Amino acid sequence: MAQVNSGASVDVAIIGAGPAGLTAGYLLSKQNVSVLVAEKDPQYVGGISRTVVHEGYRFDIGGHRFFSKSSEVVDLWNELLPDDFIVRPRMSRIYYGGKFYSYPLRAFEALFNLGIFKSAMCMLSYARWRVFPHKDVKTFEQWVVNQFGGELFQIFFKTYTEKVWGMRCDEISADWAAQRIKGLNLMTAVIDGLKRSIPLLNGKKNDGMQTKTLLESFRYPRKGPGMLWEAARDKIIEQGGRVEMGADVTQLSFNEATQRWRVVITDTNGAQRVISAAHVISSAPMKELAAKTFPLPASFNSALNLRYRDFLTVALMIKSEDLFPDNWIYVHDPKVKVGRIQNFRSWSPEMVPDPSMACVGLEYFCFEGDNVWASKDADLVELAKREMAQLGLCNPDDVVGGVVVRQEKAYPVYDETYQQNVDAVREELEQKYPTLHLIGRNGMHKYNNQDHAMMTAMLTVKNILAQDRRYNVWGVNEDAEYHESGSEGEAEALKSERLVPRRVA
Repeated sequence: MAQVNSGASVDVAIIGAGPAGLTAGYLLSKQNVSVLVAEKDPQYVGGISRTVVHEGYRFDIGGHRFFSKSSEVVDLWNELLPDDFIVRPRMSRIYYGGKFYSYPLRAFEALFNLGIFKSAMCMLSYARWRVFPHKDVKTFEQWVVNQFGGELFQIFFKTYTEKVWGMRCDEISADWAAQRIKGLNLMTAVIDGLKRSIPLLNGKKNDGMQTKTLLESFRYPRKGPGMLWEAARDKIIEQGGRVEMGADVTQLSFNEATQRWRVVITDTNGAQRVISAAHVISSAPMKELAAKTFPLPASFNSALNLRYRDFLTVALMIKSEDLFPDNWIYVHDPKVKVGRIQNFRSWSPEMVPDPSMACVGLEYFCFEGDNVWASKDADLVELAKREMAQLGLCNPDDVVGGVVVRQEKAYPVYDETYQQNVDAVREELEQKYPTLHLIGRNGMHKYNNQDHAMMTAMLTVKNILAQDRRYNVWGVNEDAEYHESGSEGEAEALKSERLVPRRVA
């Protein structure tokens, strides 16, 4: 067993240097609270919002549009990266049945592609399910059918969703749909599609109320989202905090006598040391956190039952000025394995160093250890080349290079038992350890966007500075809109019950 050396004492130890962890670290260090951010990746900060660099090409892991209804989040983006955001047009399409559909949908284009008969069937199906909807909605399939009808569910939701999750739509909780497609139904989409199709109807929009799914433009760091999180890391260090790379938190234990945490950190060489902290903020997967907490929580088995979906990106460098104008294309064709294709130059011209080259990323959703995940990189590059040709997007002979980027635990799975498992872990850890704070997508096992993950960190920082849990971080990204409404949202996040205050050392 490796020798454990004594380390520093800090006010707050933060597990993970993703958007949530770095937001917390930046805001706390700005208030002269001593922080240490431990990131197990030896090179990159940003988590799934990092930007990977390979021979000058920059790859976004999953694609991240910078838009938020929260002025607090937008202000923080501007504070961290004041001069490096660009405004990009949003263009994305769906590939289905050998044809491309604009997304968001354009009414007449969709009508033409589907044909009169299929379009009529879609409208009749929509009407049927609006009049006689599923009453007790528990699954993703039931939720989408109620909102869009059975025909459109089969065309635009079923194949892609089952690619993403590796499970049937009737096994996915309705919570995921309500959270990710919130505020959108067929009538909303049709009205918006008519506005896009008929210029006279395309009047001025109320940006404050516009559904996120229908946005036409977005802001983006000119060198990818990792640029923002590298700036956050640098500012934490400038403010006296510490960000340690290749630092894996392997054990947590709470000392009742000192009211402090003992945090064991293991580096890439296996050397271990102990950090003492008054508070711990964790954006690590809830399943991993429970396994590292000593003694093991009674809810450990619930944590073990939490599932995650992984994915990998195959980036291809192709001899072409550009292949297509989209930011990404959703591939609903069951004949190919790829789920989505990104065009990195459409995110920002600076993502691709050579103007005579194109660079695209094919995303394959998988489970860690399955056949796709375990495939050799060279085989995955060949698969990507074949599928690009099969979709008619490029000539394989024009591909001059490729690289594979794997991302474990990219998506927390919303299966039928996930909520009761999350509740069991959350209730035990938060009640037993008031100075342990769960934040971010994986830390809360909640499919948050980047801005939502940041907001969970912001509210947690407020709780720590106030020395009680007055703000409910678990309300972020629920059906209510308060979490996206700036200072008004802050008032809504206040909880009536408060825990016993804990002193910040």
